[in-house]
Amino acid sequence: MKGTQLGEFEEVVLLSIASLWDDAYSVAVLEVLNKRLARPMSLGAVHRTMQRLEEKRLVSSRFGEASAERGGRRKRLFTVTMAGEQALRETRRVRNELWDNISETAFGN
Repeated sequence: MKGTQLGEFEEVVLLSIASLWDDAYSVAVLEVLNKRLARPMSLGAVHRTMQRLEEKRLVSSRFGEASAERGGRRKRLFTVTMAGEQALRETRRVRNELWDNISETAFGN
């Protein structure tokens, strides 16, 4: 099993999956990221990241129902696991501690 530390892109993909809750598939995650981040990204990068998160056991996936709009193909739906939730909470805790230790004068204010 790969480590559970999150890279920046892994973190935002995992947060997007959590926000979509029961309808998180790669195109929907890309749409969330495009709304929130002002940088170009590809569907392939999102898909690879979701696979890597599953290898780390931070998400699990299952296939949804086939739909006519997708030509009979099924969506692969992702859900954040307990380990994924813990990784997100730990990342937030570390970031908050770092922010809390920055003096108001650190940015020249």
